This record gives sequence, C-alpha cells and structure tokens, in this order.
Amino acid sequence: MNERKTENIVRKHFEKFSDIFIEEKKSDNIKVNKLLKHASKKGEGCGYPEFIITYINNYEFLIVVECKSNIKKHESKTGDKYADFAVDGVKLYASFLAKEFDVLAIAVSGEKQSELKISHFLFLKGKTIPTQIFSNKLLDTKSYLDGYTKSPEKFRQDYETLLLFSKDLNEDLHAKKVTESNRSLLISGILIALENEAFRSSYKQHKKPKNLADNLVETVTAELKNANLKLDNLENLKTAYSFIKTHTSLSGERDVLVKLIESIDTNVNKFIKTHKYFDVLGQFYIEFLQYANSDKGLGIVITPPHITELFSLIADVNKDSIVYDNCTGTSGFLISAMNQMIEDAKNDLDKIKEIKENQLIGVEWQDHIFALACSNMFIHQDGKTNIILGDCFDSKIMEDVKSRKPNVGFLNPPYKTKKSGIEELKFVLNNLEVLVPHGTCVAILPMSCMLAQSGEQYELKKKLLSEHTLEAVLSMPDQLFFNSDTNVVTSIIVVTAHKAHPKAKETYFGYWKDDGFVKRKNIGRADVFNKWSNIRSEWLSSYINKRNQAGLSVTKKVTAEDEWCAEAYMETDYSKLTKENFETVLKRFYSYKYIYHNG
Repeated sequence: MNERKTENIVRKHFEKFSDIFIEEKKSDNIKVNKLLKHASKKGEGCGYPEFIITYINNYEFLIVVECKSNIKKHESKTGDKYADFAVDGVKLYASFLAKEFDVLAIAVSGEKQSELKISHFLFLKGKTIPTQIFSNKLLDTKSYLDGYTKSPEKFRQDYETLLLFSKDLNEDLHAKKVTESNRSLLISGILIALENEAFRSSYKQHKKPKNLADNLVETVTAELKNANLKLDNLENLKTAYSFIKTHTSLSGERDVLVKLIESIDTNVNKFIKTHKYFDVLGQFYIEFLQYANSDKGLGIVITPPHITELFSLIADVNKDSIVYDNCTGTSGFLISAMNQMIEDAKNDLDKIKEIKENQLIGVEWQDHIFALACSNMFIHQDGKTNIILGDCFDSKIMEDVKSRKPNVGFLNPPYKTKKSGIEELKFVLNNLEVLVPHGTCVAILPMSCMLAQSGEQYELKKKLLSEHTLEAVLSMPDQLFFNSDTNVVTSIIVVTAHKAHPKAKETYFGYWKDDGFVKRKNIGRADVFNKWSNIRSEWLSSYINKRNQAGLSVTKKVTAEDEWCAEAYMETDYSKLTKENFETVLKRFYSYKYIYHNG
C-alpha cells in the first residue's frame, strides 16, 4: 500500500481550483500552526495533516484532509485510532483547528479513483461535536463553500451571532437616544444605502457628520425611487427616514454614523448576503421592542422565522402561488414565501422576476412599520412595490387585492389588548374574503379565539364555518413568542376559502407543543439541539396525512359551539399527571384571564 497515491489523487483534484491555496503538513498561517502544535495523532507534539486548504476570500473557513491508502483503514469503530484511521485522524486535527476556525474535515482512503472512500465532517468554531455533511466524493471548491455557508449548522451559528449583535446595537442606540420606533428604520436605511456602490465607496470620506446623514437619506430615497415605488408611498418613506438628518448624535457627533454603517455592513449585510430571504429586520425589531411600550400596546407580535417558514410548508407554497398578508408587519411571511417560491422556480430567472414583482402582496396600516416592510422587501431584491399602506378592511384595498387573485393568505393579526379592539378572527375573515375559491388561509391567533363559546368571537366562528372550511387547528408551544417578551398562548388555524364547512367534515387538530426550541440567555428561544428539522417533518407528515396519533394529533367533527383545540379531544394518560402539573396550568390560566380582562 502506498499512501502517496491517495495524496496525489487529492492534490490533483484541488489543484484545478483558483479560489484556494493548498499547503501540506504545515501552514504559513501562524494561528493554524499554533493550534496544531499539540494535535499529534500519537498523543504528543505537532499534528501534520496531509493538506490544509484555505479560501483566498474566506480566511475563517479551513479544509483539512487526511489520507490512507487502505480503505479498511478509513474509520475505526471507537473513533480514537488517530494514527491508523483517516476519519479518526482528520477529526482530531479539526477539533484543534475549530478553536479558532470553521473547519471542513475530509477523510480520503484508497489508492484508485474508483475505490475511494470519502467522508466529510463540519466543525464550527467553538463547537466540539461535528456534523457529517456532503456525499462520498470529492467536490469542487465552490460546492464546499456553498454547502458550508448554507448549512443549517452555519445558519444557527450566524443567527446566534446576529442576535448578540442586535442586543449590543440596541444598547448603543438607546445610549444615543435613538427612539425605539426609529431604530429598525435606521438599520434598514443603512442597508438600502449600502446597496448603492457610490455610497458604499464614499461614506467614510465625509468630513462633517451632517453631510453624511444628508447623503444617507438622499441615497435611500434615490434607491427607493429607482425601485418604481408609487409616488405617495415614496413620499411616506422619505418622511419616515428624515429623522436621520436631524438626530443630534447621528448628524452632529463625529464618527457615530460612520462606525454604525461599518458595523451594520460587517454584521448584518454579511448575514443577509449569505442567508437570503430571512426577516432580519423583524428580528431587530423584536430586540428593539425591549425598550418600547407603544407597539406592545398595539398588540404587535413578530412571528418567529421557523414558524413563518412552517406556514409556507403547510400551505404548500410553490412558484405559481400568489401570497397575501393583510397584516404585513415587517414582511416575515412574505419573505419566507418568496424563499420557497424561488426555490421551486429552479433558477428560472423570468419566473423569479414574476414572483418578486407580482406574486407577493401585503397591506400594512402603520406608517413606520410600512416603511420597514418596504425596506425589508427591497433588501431582499424586490417585492416592495406590492406592499400597500392602508387599512386591510378598506373596500378599495380589498378590491385591489382581490383583482390580483391571491390563492394563499398568511397573517398574524394584531392581538386584541383592549375590549374595544378588533377581534382577531375578523382579520382572518378579511383575508379569506379576497382569496380565490379554494385558496388556503393560514393564521396564528391567541388560543382564546379557538375556545370561545359565546360573544363576538363565537359569532365569528359560526360565520367562518358557514362560508369556509376549517381544515386544521394546531396548538403551538406556550412560549413561542418568548423572544417578543409576550406570554400569549397561540394556535395556527388552516382554512379553505369560500367553501362552507361540511357537517361530516373531520378537522385535524395538532398538539404541536414541542418545537425543540429551548430558552438560552442572550438569544432567547433557539434550536440549540438541532431538533427542529425532524420535528417539523413529523408535524407536516401528520398534517398532510391527517393522522390520529397519540400525543400529537386527532381528527374530530366540530361546530362553532365546540372548543377548537387538540387538548379538548386527545386522550390523556392521567397516570403521568402530578400535582405540580395541575398547579402550573391553573396559574397560567388565571394569568391569562387577568391579562385578557384587565388589559
């Protein structure tokens, strides 16, 4: 057996690519050599991988390769035979390098191209447990880089970093006395301006902060004007961003705005370019609300991104869908829908243009939220021309939306906080009204809407069944909106438009209480243990097949008089209940009753 043959195969493969440079055994990078100083496969001394590969434009990501000539020496059963097995050895090297880098570890065994055994493991910086990734073959360097940057593991890492940055940024803007309602607008304005190459290359050259502030607003206005926004919408946005010109710190203090633009470009723009079609501004808005009371008073709750994605999967959104959100907020649902529609378009550029220009529709009635929605869609390369400023109950707006023939409706309506507020189910019926027959509406609502057996909510339940079909009600995790600092317990409702609910129809009720997310300091609820993907698949399979599954789902014929929730119909194993369970539920129930009735 000759290990040099294996090394030659690997070397020949990677030498074809110009976006990397290849080193063998040692590296010119001082940090790499320092990390490998105690990584010997024999337990002491330096480690010497066959290949250390660095991307010319991405120094944070390394590829390390270990070779063995004998395919029987590919991987040991115990994983700790570092000197004798390719997988064991390369994982050892990667574990040391991952203290400072993201690392792709590649184990290659075999002397002939036709017999090679290849394994890939992704180690993210600071993490001790790798993820197996890619297939059993050597790929081109672009595929490796794309697979790494777009992997779920990398997304979680980047998302946690983004959330931590949002907290620091919130503190900084609070100290600079930028009001809560203007913080997200400021971020969005900077992101829009950075799309302009002239601004990007010149913003550091302004000698006076007032000139930079003026130039920032002028650039944002020009970019939005070039996006063919309606004139009245453009004037509204110009007004929304005008505070930047007069804010004491932003336009008066030296380097404040320059440093802010730099940090946004480094920490936010990079995330957006890597992880497309993600409601970044929505996540910042959640964080900025930590200091605000006004929007909470209006019942605004930003939907977590894994739930906006779930909506599109429940509704089976595809490239031909026309999606409408009558309570647009920061456009989270529309951005998730855009992502799924573009993926289904499979690089058909004409179809993707059509999706962005005509197949995403939103209505938002608050000026500053409307500005956020437009800028958010702009940042994601279009879609903003179909965000309408106004009241979704306005007959002219309803006729306008109806003429576009939407077949999918999404919404998270303002949650009623006062007795005089609009009932949440009215927003659902409003959304259904403009959908084409047999269109699908998916909404997330307070559980109280589903439990009502008297009053206006009960009458709205009757109206819904008389005009539409209740397909499903899905009980959501109790602390789903923990990141928004909101305690409301919710459920998702799925309705087919303009088809009266058949009396013999069985509705699917899902007990979808555990999404795998856990609370963590500084980042709130997060998919720390990578459970969401499997849980989501199980939920969707159960829903699509309308299964009766113990502990997860049940189907039941219901009327408006009934409670619309899985908890009312699922069998309970009382042997597992404890006194503590009973006390906890009572406390939650009385807390809810107090908040609901006292505002």
